[in-house]
Amino acid sequence: MKKYDVFGVGNALVDTLVKIDAGLLEENKITKGVMTLVDAESQGNLLASLKDHHLELRSGGSAANTMIALANSGGTGCYTGKVSEDTNGEFYKRDMENAGIFFEVLPTKEGHTGTCVVLTTPDADRTMITHLGISTTLTMNDIDTVRLSNSKISYVEGYLWDGDNTKKASLFTMEESRKSGVKVAFTFSDPFCVNRYKDDFKKLIKENVDIAFCNHEEAKALSGEENPQKALEIIGKLCPLTFMTWGEKGAYVSENGKIDHVPGFPVKPIDTNGAGDAFAAGVLFGLTHGYSVTKSARWGNYVASRMILEIGARLSVKLMGRQEEILNGP
Repeated sequence: MKKYDVFGVGNALVDTLVKIDAGLLEENKITKGVMTLVDAESQGNLLASLKDHHLELRSGGSAANTMIALANSGGTGCYTGKVSEDTNGEFYKRDMENAGIFFEVLPTKEGHTGTCVVLTTPDADRTMITHLGISTTLTMNDIDTVRLSNSKISYVEGYLWDGDNTKKASLFTMEESRKSGVKVAFTFSDPFCVNRYKDDFKKLIKENVDIAFCNHEEAKALSGEENPQKALEIIGKLCPLTFMTWGEKGAYVSENGKIDHVPGFPVKPIDTNGAGDAFAAGVLFGLTHGYSVTKSARWGNYVASRMILEIGARLSVKLMGRQEEILNGP
């Protein structure tokens, strides 16, 4: 009997959430709707310009958001990410554990915990300005192979390819998963991330990944195909099980080359931050609790639909135990 449903690995970042007008992005020459890596000084200057806005702190990072939403659904998990012995590092550990996820990585006294400023515009789009900080020092030595072997699925985020150490830690996680009979799940993270490492990602999902997650823009970026459904066909030939989200269209699933559409739950979004992470959480919950692939995607769609009604990538409602009510309802 496995103790954990999912073993997550990703960049440990403290998110600062702030609602802005789109004009601020233009004034600061920030590319809208993606994640941009910056140095500490640039991020600090941006925060200084937001001093009159309401700021809210959350533990974050793509895979961390997924793990927290997994716990909200009733799943169990542990998360690996590097933090420093600073105020943000202490906050991060406490916040993750309060959310129901086991987090125990030895902190370092050098450097600062990574941070991300999440800018949400009135159209519900999110733009992320990220300083990775100490998160880039995560190594394979930080991977707890005992807890990994006690998990059903390992889940790794594509953003980790931005650092040599974190990339090696990711590959080590996948190799150890194979040895322990743990399925490997991987999320593409961001279309710009896919473009940076397109060849790496293609090889990776073909040779090391059992379950892949992407949105339609990431699928297009990886495949070079402008039609998302055709893009999924290409990716489906590389990975046995691939989930592709497509906004209000819901999700598409490729299982051994067979593609199915899974309708979403139509809502008017307030903030799309964390929608893809929430979808992955719902799917991972389903797959680790005996749901069919289609039913897992349906639950993923529901978790994502609830997430985009919130500001920030954290649900204020508890979904634990509501699966049958929602999935079997009218």
